Amino acid sequence: MSCSPTHYTKRRYIVYSIVTLIALITPFIRINGNHLFLLSFDKKQLHLLFTSFDMQELYLMPFLLIILFLSIFFMTTLGGRVWCGWTCPQTIFRVIYRDLISTKILRIRKNIKDKQKEFDGNIIKKFISVIIWIALAFVAASNFMWYFVPPEDFFAYLANPAEHKLLVGILIGISAFLVFDVVYLAENFCVYVCPYARIQSVMFDNDTIQVIYDENRGGKIYDGHMKLGKKPTAPDAECIGCEACVRVCPTHIDIRKGMQLECINCLECSDACSEVMGKLGKKSLINWTSAKAVKTGNKVKYFRFRTIAYMVVLCVAIIALGVMMTKKEHMLLNINRATQLYSIQVLDDNSLKVQNAYTFLIQNTDNTEHSYYFDVNETKIAIDRPLKPITLKAGGKKKIIVVLSTTHTLVNDTRHDTPIDIMIHAYANDNKELISVDRKTIFVYPKQIELEKALNSK
Repeated sequence: MSCSPTHYTKRRYIVYSIVTLIALITPFIRINGNHLFLLSFDKKQLHLLFTSFDMQELYLMPFLLIILFLSIFFMTTLGGRVWCGWTCPQTIFRVIYRDLISTKILRIRKNIKDKQKEFDGNIIKKFISVIIWIALAFVAASNFMWYFVPPEDFFAYLANPAEHKLLVGILIGISAFLVFDVVYLAENFCVYVCPYARIQSVMFDNDTIQVIYDENRGGKIYDGHMKLGKKPTAPDAECIGCEACVRVCPTHIDIRKGMQLECINCLECSDACSEVMGKLGKKSLINWTSAKAVKTGNKVKYFRFRTIAYMVVLCVAIIALGVMMTKKEHMLLNINRATQLYSIQVLDDNSLKVQNAYTFLIQNTDNTEHSYYFDVNETKIAIDRPLKPITLKAGGKKKIIVVLSTTHTLVNDTRHDTPIDIMIHAYANDNKELISVDRKTIFVYPKQIELEKALNSK
């Protein structure tokens, strides 16, 4: 009689394929010219859920960062380093280079189940493996950059490398790092460089899912840091000391020693143990479970205060992001007053006109061309300039000088200039209901003595 082996490795490969496919395809998906996610420094735009936001609307970024970190905290509290073993690009790249290219295709490594042993010789094959990975690293680096430079621009820029040296330099730099990382650093990146292993330990509790060797069944192999032997000495211990779990570990640890920072939750040790123990009619001694579940024999407690708290806060952040996204403006308007407070003109009939000048920066954040104009909420204030609407292409922006004036006596103050609050309502002529913004500013009306001076100087 034998027990069925676990198949975590095959499941991981399926997850790897899905994650890779999503990462490669997502930048090419567009709706009305907008991407699912794009942070374009070139065009100064953020695309989120097929909606484009200008850099002036980056109030969304804090929400995205909060959601990112809360997701990491939640995932770590619930499943330990599940990200590292199942979705981290570093792990995926190492599997492609070590297991697929070096072992399966070129046979540099003799067995995919022995990741501890480095094989000498095969210089030509190793060179070929590096060349293959350089090509794949270039694709991976390009894929990364597509989330900052959309593919439709990326390939056009690459066609003229002399005009886009920064882009080419960044692409080569990322590719070179990926080659150095995957070929040379290997799992040392996970062990020594990546900070996630250090952070995760403070988020663990006894219910966090980890890769755990069942010492109660298998027997004690380590006493602290000291190894007692290749296999347990207790007569009822089930571990046979085959060390299949040790040989298959990509980070070169012995999981029987207990939880270690180097463990990335890939569960290859569990598969190796289940295969050996299955032939003896027993279940794997290494499982994906929690310390409390092993100790009590109960099921893993997924829903507890910490995980529920993270879920609640995460939901609140997502809802807040959704609410803020609904506040997107299809046009942007910045208003700055001129340095001169006002000017006074004496008309032919000896009446006075007070003018205030402003600089309007209007930007079309919509996907189509629009014609814009504006009005003022104060009926006694007229628009002297501009007299015609401003037409802007999709994504276009323009600075215009705006002059507002009044011939009415708005304030009768003999000692002080008076700022009057006004509201500018700007809109697109073809869609006033959807595309419009309101901005507050002031109209400065001069003191009476300045009006008298202007009148007497005529």
